[in-house]
Amino acid sequence: MTKHIAFNAVPSAGHVIPTLPLVRELTRRGHRVSYATGAEFASAIEAAGATPVALDWNPPPIRVSKGGQTTADLAEMLLGSVHSVRRVLPATQRWLTADRPDLICYDVLTALGGMLAHKFGLRAVATVPTFAGNDEFDFTQMLAPRDFDPSHPTMLEYFAEAGKLAQDFDLSPDIMARPGTYAELNLVFIPREFQIRGETFGDAFHFIGPSFGNRDDEDWAPPADGRPLLFVSLGTTFNDRPDFFASCAEAFRGTDWQVAMALGHQVDPAQLGEIPANVEVRQYIPQAAVLRHATVFLSHAGMGSVMESLMRQVPLVVYPQTPEQTANAHRVEELGLGRQLDVTRDPDPGELRRTVEEVAADQGIRANVVTMAEHIRATGGPAAGADAIEALLA
Repeated sequence: MTKHIAFNAVPSAGHVIPTLPLVRELTRRGHRVSYATGAEFASAIEAAGATPVALDWNPPPIRVSKGGQTTADLAEMLLGSVHSVRRVLPATQRWLTADRPDLICYDVLTALGGMLAHKFGLRAVATVPTFAGNDEFDFTQMLAPRDFDPSHPTMLEYFAEAGKLAQDFDLSPDIMARPGTYAELNLVFIPREFQIRGETFGDAFHFIGPSFGNRDDEDWAPPADGRPLLFVSLGTTFNDRPDFFASCAEAFRGTDWQVAMALGHQVDPAQLGEIPANVEVRQYIPQAAVLRHATVFLSHAGMGSVMESLMRQVPLVVYPQTPEQTANAHRVEELGLGRQLDVTRDPDPGELRRTVEEVAADQGIRANVVTMAEHIRATGGPAAGADAIEALLA
């Protein structure tokens, strides 16, 4: 029977894009899907077969200090998220009142989705793009910066604004104070084998693994001479690090390596100085296309990038920028899937090159990456997620 399924996620590529293959599978099965998020994702949502509900949801830029996220950075982000949620609340309430869904799927780190599920009494599914948490493993503790101070003035302002928003929305005061609100069904976009304490999660958690849709049409080709290829990217958000990219370029100057480096839109290539002939620098390089040929991926350790690298059987060198990415990086190293660089020091070209070459030559790491790729393929992906949603609706 056809159902109306609503989706809601913060307008961030790392939270919206992982859900779109699931949306596509649900619409392929005949369900009607509406998706509320930022207007910039409207065309991608339509391409997945769903109806976009464009929200004026523009969270402020997220700042990460050099050396990693601080309490001040985190507090500013959390306070901005409360203000953003308050701004889009009227539109989301009108949407659900006018077109009440049979079920809502919301990003677990998006407070708005859990609030709407409670307010409207909706059956709910949480989509989890990173580690899940339970009584045995509190993932929220891993999100705190190294210098976390709950008495920081901006943190106190956040607590006050979050409590007021929950009060105005007639909800329990603590619903805005925790970054993860789980549901009766939780779809986790990693394999159980990568999840920390994965054996402790019960039937409410389905580890359906990552899915990146069909991106084989993206255009990028490696050099024809068969040299080892290093892909370098710090993702789409926390990438304002010209010093890091300049060090990467210098590290491989005059070597046998070919380097493909995606800067993002916050760094001007001119900031890097003279670019070596064996280093390709662009603001955007199609990640799926380059990973099909990469020997090593030097990454920020965003979960989507980690999963795509492992799915392509590419070992990792990780340089995390946020506490969440640091948790991912620790797990990569713990499972023998790559190595982590020290982000508390300025990037050193010699260390960068040495670490990349050691990871490329490590047969144990390569074997572990192949095994994890097999676990990812066995998860079931969007079809498993759609099966779980339909079982819940039934």
